[in-house]
Amino acid sequence: MAKLYFYYAAMNAGKSTTLLQADFNYRERGMETMLWTARLDERAGAGVIGSRIALSAPAHSYDAKVDLFEAVGEELKRRALDCILVDEAQFLSQHHVLQLCEVADTLSIPVLCYGLRTDFQGKLFPGSAALLALADSLIELKAVCECGRKATMNLRVDAEGYAVASGEQTEIGGNDRYIALCRKHFFERLNESRARQLSLGLARK
Repeated sequence: MAKLYFYYAAMNAGKSTTLLQADFNYRERGMETMLWTARLDERAGAGVIGSRIALSAPAHSYDAKVDLFEAVGEELKRRALDCILVDEAQFLSQHHVLQLCEVADTLSIPVLCYGLRTDFQGKLFPGSAALLALADSLIELKAVCECGRKATMNLRVDAEGYAVASGEQTEIGGNDRYIALCRKHFFERLNESRARQLSLGLARK
């Protein structure tokens, strides 16, 4: 029976690289894959899955209007499919995840999703929450904190390296960047930033 898999990790754990390796493994064995990525994330180019070690592959793009089950069904009219691979899975909606469940359960095609679990405030992304609830198999990929412990959190920092504690959950292509940290150092950095903002506010009065 085909399964829905969720591979999750903090930033810089090699999620896209692992996806591209899985895709290569399938294709090397003469099997057919269908790749998907979020339309809102075009850092590697429109409809491209890119990794930090310069690997990339073209992919279909999904947004709120795309029915993944229907799209896979249309692709099946043109060729057989042995696996569906989804990058940036945190940006899936709950409806998307239910559609992927249907791909696995009805079409008997395994679905491998790769994404972040939580955002820069330690809150679950909607897609990740749905996958954690519905996936048949949950696999954590390891990222490493600056202290050497396993990194599980994603800290957003500004151009000066200070933690950002508020803002939109999703920010693509902005000036901020992200650091993977263990929980202890994630909260330490957040608290330091809040204390700094408070002292700056008091100094202006």
